[in-house]
Amino acid sequence: MTKQSHTPGAGRWTAGTLTYTSAGIGILFFWLLWGDFAWSMKDRAVTSVATLMVKSFGVSDFMFGLLILSFPNFTNAVLGPLVSYFSDRHRGRFGRRIPFLAFTVPFIVTGMLGLAFTPLLGEMLHNAAGADTLSRHTASLIVFGVFWIMFDFGNTLASSIFTALVNDVVPTSLLGRFFGLFRGISLAAGVIFNYFLLGRAESHSMWIFLGLALLYAFGFTLLLFKVKEGEYPPAERALPCTPRNILFIFRDYFRECFALPYYRWVLFAIPVAGLANIPFNAYSIFHAKSLHVSMDSLGKYFAYTYIISFVLSYFLGVLADRFHPIRMGILSTALYGVVAFTGCFFITDQLSFAIVFILHGVLAGCFGTLTASFGPRLFPRMLFAQFNSAMWILQSLSWVIVTPVIGKILDLIGHQYHYTLFAGGIFSIFGVLILLKVHREFLKLGGDANYKAPDITA
Repeated sequence: MTKQSHTPGAGRWTAGTLTYTSAGIGILFFWLLWGDFAWSMKDRAVTSVATLMVKSFGVSDFMFGLLILSFPNFTNAVLGPLVSYFSDRHRGRFGRRIPFLAFTVPFIVTGMLGLAFTPLLGEMLHNAAGADTLSRHTASLIVFGVFWIMFDFGNTLASSIFTALVNDVVPTSLLGRFFGLFRGISLAAGVIFNYFLLGRAESHSMWIFLGLALLYAFGFTLLLFKVKEGEYPPAERALPCTPRNILFIFRDYFRECFALPYYRWVLFAIPVAGLANIPFNAYSIFHAKSLHVSMDSLGKYFAYTYIISFVLSYFLGVLADRFHPIRMGILSTALYGVVAFTGCFFITDQLSFAIVFILHGVLAGCFGTLTASFGPRLFPRMLFAQFNSAMWILQSLSWVIVTPVIGKILDLIGHQYHYTLFAGGIFSIFGVLILLKVHREFLKLGGDANYKAPDITA
């Protein structure tokens, strides 16, 4: 792909074969951000509402971690390599990303519709099977699992490709700013859901899921019609997706992504640093309940966090463009570690929980915004989806392992949820160390002015 650039003084930007004027960039950003709003409402709301729903079925912390957090990341580790392999090598009339994203929409929408009617369908299954055969909670959990799997299938495939579409159509020099705006839209969605809807999630889950399904079906589909991809250089032909070829596809995928030591460090950096906020984040709802914090109050804390992060988002994107996401990742991970270790011993009541919760959310958000362009700045462009999914695989596998382990530990120690912060502080130390290693290698490869992603065929 042609190097992306900005033509000084001409008001034009390029992304591969795509050329934009300032007005064109504005239109591109508008449609991408509109689709991102539908995407973000789904991401912000579905897991929270599903968490409260599945907990009402009487599952343990261990089972919650396995079903809601580990299972989606397991499917990401399996499906991510396949869809990214075929997308990077696809050349079609509508581009190499949009056809794959369009395929996922029916699964995501149907999954949310099914979750909306899970209590009703669970009751019907319970009555059909008989109370002696299937309890009401078990029947509801079965229905929930079917539609959760359907939703997760589509969501996993779309997550592997959405960022790749952005990387293909947005000029490199604007990636940090764009991801800052992306983050701002995501935060706005978070404010809307948590301030107005989280307190009603337990009593109005059906209407929330129905609204999310309608918004996503309309909003994300509109993005797919309005955003156009450019032309791509010829790529090696993808192997047919047959059972026999699956092993060869995975072999080529992992060999290309992990053969060079440099890329191994790059791929591990964000997943390890990102683990810092996972333990507290995963069990924050239950932590709040243990301190008798109402869901309405928790929703307000989420909203305050998102409002602060929203104000910061664009400026964080500018910092990432100016100082590079590696350096910003080191700084934000270190700051989070300080807050995590301090917060472990600071939380004693609702007020201290609110303070730590908001600081946790703001710093975790800063890390996400500041490192959003980490992959696009460091991965080889022609195989971006493949490398990006490899990074997500490592992140997913880490979540698959960490969340149920943390849940099991919490079960054993009597649900003392403040220890999730201590675990986050430990992960932040490892994250800083790996990011420092990546920064040193980045400088050897030319640094800010002359960096070129290493050729995997060398």
